[in-house]
Amino acid sequence: MRTGEPLPAVGEVLAALATGLWHWDTATELVTVDAEAARLLGLPAEPTTLTEAQTRARLHPVDWNEIAGVVGLAVAEGTLAEVRIRIMDERGRVIRTVRSRSKPSYDPESRSFELIGTLQEVTEPTPGTPAGRTAVTGDWRRSREAFLLDAGRALAEARSTAEVLRVAAGLSMPGFSPDGLAVFGVSGDRLTIIGHHGHQPGDEDPFSHMSLVTDYPAAEVVRTGRAVYLSTPEQYKERYPVTWPLAQRFHRQSWAFLPLTVAGRTMGAWMAGFTYPVAFTPDERSVLTTVARMLAQALSRAGVAESERELTDGLQRSMLPTLGPEIPGMSVAARYIPTGGGLQVGGDWYDMIPLPTGRIALVIGDVQGHDVRAAGLMGQLRIALRAYASEGHRPDAVLSRASRFLHGITNGDPETADPRFATCLYVEADPETGVLEIARAGHPDPAIRMADGTVLMRPTAGGLPLGIDPDADYPTTTLALEPGETMLICTDGLIETGGHDLETGWQRIRTILEEHKGELEELADALVQAVHGPSSHHTTGPLADRREDDIAVLLLSREGESCGCGDTVTEAPRIRRTVLTVAQAEPERIAVARQQLRELLHDWTGADQVDSAVLLVSEMLTNVLVHTDADALLTAEVAGEPGERRMRVEVTDAGDDLPHRRHPGELASSGRGLLLIELLAETWGVDPRGEGKSIWFELYESDGDGSAAGSVVP
Repeated sequence: MRTGEPLPAVGEVLAALATGLWHWDTATELVTVDAEAARLLGLPAEPTTLTEAQTRARLHPVDWNEIAGVVGLAVAEGTLAEVRIRIMDERGRVIRTVRSRSKPSYDPESRSFELIGTLQEVTEPTPGTPAGRTAVTGDWRRSREAFLLDAGRALAEARSTAEVLRVAAGLSMPGFSPDGLAVFGVSGDRLTIIGHHGHQPGDEDPFSHMSLVTDYPAAEVVRTGRAVYLSTPEQYKERYPVTWPLAQRFHRQSWAFLPLTVAGRTMGAWMAGFTYPVAFTPDERSVLTTVARMLAQALSRAGVAESERELTDGLQRSMLPTLGPEIPGMSVAARYIPTGGGLQVGGDWYDMIPLPTGRIALVIGDVQGHDVRAAGLMGQLRIALRAYASEGHRPDAVLSRASRFLHGITNGDPETADPRFATCLYVEADPETGVLEIARAGHPDPAIRMADGTVLMRPTAGGLPLGIDPDADYPTTTLALEPGETMLICTDGLIETGGHDLETGWQRIRTILEEHKGELEELADALVQAVHGPSSHHTTGPLADRREDDIAVLLLSREGESCGCGDTVTEAPRIRRTVLTVAQAEPERIAVARQQLRELLHDWTGADQVDSAVLLVSEMLTNVLVHTDADALLTAEVAGEPGERRMRVEVTDAGDDLPHRRHPGELASSGRGLLLIELLAETWGVDPRGEGKSIWFELYESDGDGSAAGSVVP
């Protein structure tokens, strides 16, 4: 072309450069292309108008989805939209790759985009070559997709702000990894430094508490919600001359400042600094923008989780007491483990209350539910129980008043009523004598570990759970904690966690109690570890429903050998004893007595002797209930060294009539009690008391069957 001649038409120039022209209006959903653009799309080389669906059919699905993101980013930043697109034929095969460059505009009234741009074929470099590792190749595209998947998964799994920052610091972006990162937050009208990487301690000081009106990229990003890309130090110095000296000393060549936006609100900014020049192509900006969005979501989740943990930890500290003061002659250990559902304080609680009489009250309970309401009721009920106990009420009166209180606050207003109940176990302990007075409201019974390691579940009288009946009664059961013995009271979470029912869960806990030899605090940890530790995953229970529950545990030990109380050790008693009352109105407790005796004799050598003892106990208790109007008191004890022990069982009642040996006929239904005792017991006797009598028998441990005729001691 000679000087002075007119310039050729734009269409001729584009045709000479094998560049096609296209126009896309999302309002009409039509795409107009010239002949060259049609050819590049795999269509006849002639101008045509296509629908969005027809155009989409010619493009790779991944690239079509990417176009929307690139266009939106270009509109927000006022830049060109550049993207590489794989063209497909009718069989779904890639026939070529083209570069699309366009200038998009947005109409807010119609909410539509209009794009006018060019298409030009490009040659994909061979993967693995230097050219193939640049930021515009298909190899890089695949690396980018893999990177975003890995980054998204890692950020989603981060549970705290520190973990999120650690993940962000370890991100290795394909082709352009930053060597310095900083995450800015907002506090009022000032920037804060949430975290940074690639800087020395103290480097963040000039940027901390910087006003949002400062001429600094991060402050501008927070104010406007738009990213700032600085490819060269000259651009930084030109746009932000005031704060350039602060950034100059880090000797970086490029910077990207991106908004951290969640739910339309800019919560901060993310800075990525590079020691080498970065052009920030549309592909690179797309990666940075995606990472910034994921980082903002992760920081938001972590912030909410940390706020919840701080709140619930505070609730836990305020609602659950510290154990003290020290009890002379006794030791106490306690544990509380929240449910796995997220709330760190639930409906379970424990408490230790000094009483005006010098005794100590131990309380453990479980409010129905695993929500905030349950936690609130737990706090109210715990305070009420402490108040009633501090007034000097007996255990039965404390639970009766507590039940009336809980019923009143959960059933008061019919419109807002939320009926709840709570199980509770209240123990009043005398440190001098070891006497325990227990009132129970629908709660699991206590367990006693004796000095020799034998564990017994101690059945106690009980009433309805608190809050069901405001006039419910709670009878009191008296037990004695001997020197060296430990009492366990717990909520059902300790027993049933891991898919266990009451039977299998209790066997798991009983094994820990019997085998543990350490201190009381170590025993508390061992019980929790058996339920929540790694070993619990291999001892799951028979139930398919494995919903977790809160766990509260209280251990009370009386000083003596094997109690784990500390340095104070007394001579361990060689007597193993259990006491049980069977009331006239509770004949079903005879079965409990049989079970108690079997547990007491769990390591007795002769199985036949155990069966004989259980049979005789059942006969003796039944005789009291049938032939008198009094209650029966069972006392059973084992004394001596293993292999040479003596078993003594005694049943006492308030009846005046002494038993007599009878000679029943073959068809008689009664009258064989003393005959059985005489036949099966080694020694037996009947002792008159001031009021009532007691009948007793003894068996001596041996390898025999214990069936020799007994001798009577009048």
